[in-house]
Amino acid sequence: MKYARIVGTGSYLPVNVVTNEELARRVDTSDEWIRARTGIRQRHLAAPEQTSSELAYQASLQAIAAAGIAPADLDLIIVATSTPDFIFPSTACLLQAKLGAKRCPAFDVQAVCSGFVYALDIADKYIRGGAYRHALIVGAEVFSRILDWSDRGTCVLFGDGAGAVVLAASDKPGVCASVLHADGSQAGILSTPGNVCGGKVTGDPFLRMDGQAVFKLAVRVLDEVARETLKLCNMQPTDVDWLIPHQANVRILDATARKLGIAAEKVIVTVDRHANTSAASVPLALDVAVRDNRIKPGDKVLLEGVGGGFTWGAALVEM
Repeated sequence: MKYARIVGTGSYLPVNVVTNEELARRVDTSDEWIRARTGIRQRHLAAPEQTSSELAYQASLQAIAAAGIAPADLDLIIVATSTPDFIFPSTACLLQAKLGAKRCPAFDVQAVCSGFVYALDIADKYIRGGAYRHALIVGAEVFSRILDWSDRGTCVLFGDGAGAVVLAASDKPGVCASVLHADGSQAGILSTPGNVCGGKVTGDPFLRMDGQAVFKLAVRVLDEVARETLKLCNMQPTDVDWLIPHQANVRILDATARKLGIAAEKVIVTVDRHANTSAASVPLALDVAVRDNRIKPGDKVLLEGVGGGFTWGAALVEM
């Protein structure tokens, strides 16, 4: 039986770091206010010329190098993003060109903060089915471009970045199980309800969120989808070595771990340094923990995403 294993990880963060104190000079907020409600102390913001495909490219180079392959070995590229370079072509096609990985299929997945888990699930099934041997999965975002910098309820929460993994076909278990869900009736609690029509922006081009509604829904569905995924593997939450939830804010991370009965020291947390990087947050956190040697070969890691749509999903991965 074929499995899809993560054989390389990578990440990239723009060099421009904006602390809470710096943000407080631009908007009516404070370091104390932001930390108390989110746990965030800083975020990375892309330079004006940096796009999602450029962040994805830098993260992909690391993941490909860690996997010990060349771009030409890739059979599939999927980019999860809500902030593509263009309406089209896809960010994945632009990334493919930057990498020089000619001829392999490349496409984007738009599931907002769940995008990486969605893309991982898709690539896992392609590899298990025998269609491909190597897949590059990337979450890349420049959310700073869709923030209303006068709205302290949202602009303090997000940052820019990218994370990537290479999946390879293997006889050893890798992605053990994954589960995806969506509920479009909840679209209104987190959205960017604008579009381009006739060369003009129509509607609201900025991210809008009902924070309390998102918190309640996120904690509930992250608990449910984790248990659903673990059940497919005949495992309990206590069998998990590491939990990597979507890095939205520290209160959601803490509440999710408590509901699952997973000890705080088993939760990978990067939201304090990176803020919410949407589809990039899970692979970014994974790469950080792999490179600092917390996550080791054989560890069982539960990845979870939840975001606008509303979408959510989880994957249990053996490293």
